Amino acid sequence: MNRTFGGPAIFLDRSDINTDEIIPARYLTEVTKEALQPYLLEDLTLEGFDPRGEALKQAAVIVTRKNFGCGSSREHAPWALEVNGIYTVIAEGYARIFRQNMFNCGMLAIELPAADIDRLFALQQQGVVTVAVDLDRQRLVAAGSRQELSFDFPLSPFDKALVKAGGWVEFADARY
Repeated sequence: MNRTFGGPAIFLDRSDINTDEIIPARYLTEVTKEALQPYLLEDLTLEGFDPRGEALKQAAVIVTRKNFGCGSSREHAPWALEVNGIYTVIAEGYARIFRQNMFNCGMLAIELPAADIDRLFALQQQGVVTVAVDLDRQRLVAAGSRQELSFDFPLSPFDKALVKAGGWVEFADARY
């Protein structure tokens, strides 16, 4: 599967954003990923954030704080990101099941230390931030209007293989 990991970033400056805020439970009866698209982050209450705004529509990357994806273990949360073209989330940490669901769906859950997350949030003061991800080198570059920051990120060989395959199903189909 050929996906682009990177692009314009949206910044969600809060820890503990849960799966009900990523995709509200009232939409879990939808039978396709596409049906989830208009409801991404609909119930997220965060100063300055508009779930119907252009920033989210243009975003390809989310930068946030710790424990992203806590709450329910549903796959709908990564699916709602995926169907909106957001294949990369950068955070200090994730809820365990959400993190694995991201990789199982062929998406990147990049973990960086709190100090690096703080540096990314500071870069946001320069306006639009664009993130480029080099999956092979496990490196990301975030560029604002006046500054560029580079970060190496950890990724297990298995998680990298899942992402490169396009997710767990594609990984298993190619090997078993």
